[in-house]
Amino acid sequence: MSPLFSVSRTLAAPPDEVWRLLVEVESWPRWGPTVSHVRLDHSGGRIHDGSTGMVVPPIGVPLPFRVTDYVEGHRWSWRVAGVPATSHRVEAVGAGTRVTFGVPWWAPAYLAICELALRRLERLTLAGD
Repeated sequence: MSPLFSVSRTLAAPPDEVWRLLVEVESWPRWGPTVSHVRLDHSGGRIHDGSTGMVVPPIGVPLPFRVTDYVEGHRWSWRVAGVPATSHRVEAVGAGTRVTFGVPWWAPAYLAICELALRRLERLTLAGD
C-alpha cells in the first residue's frame, strides 16, 4: 500500500529494537491504542510476509488480518477485516530510527491514533523495553 497520509517520529533507538516492537505481536497492545490482543495463525510470535491472524480492538470484536507487504527490517502493511489498514516503516537516521505510519486515503482521521502509537513506541524504547 502506498499511503496518502502519514505521520513520522524519530526515536533515539536502533532500528532493530524498533522493528522488533513492530513485528512481535505481544508488543502491539503496549504501543497500539486500538489493539487489546493479537492471535497469529502460526507459531513464533512475530509477523512475516503473508501472516494471518486475529486482532482484537478495545471493543472486543476479533477482526481477521493479513500482512500484505513485508520487507524484513524495513516495512510492513496489512489488511484488517479485508480492508487496507496502516503501513509501518523503519529507517535508520544517524544513531536513531525514523518510524512512519501511513493510513489509506479514506482514513486521515486515524493519523491521531498513529501519532499516539508513535509516542508510545518512543516511551517503550526510552524505557529499554
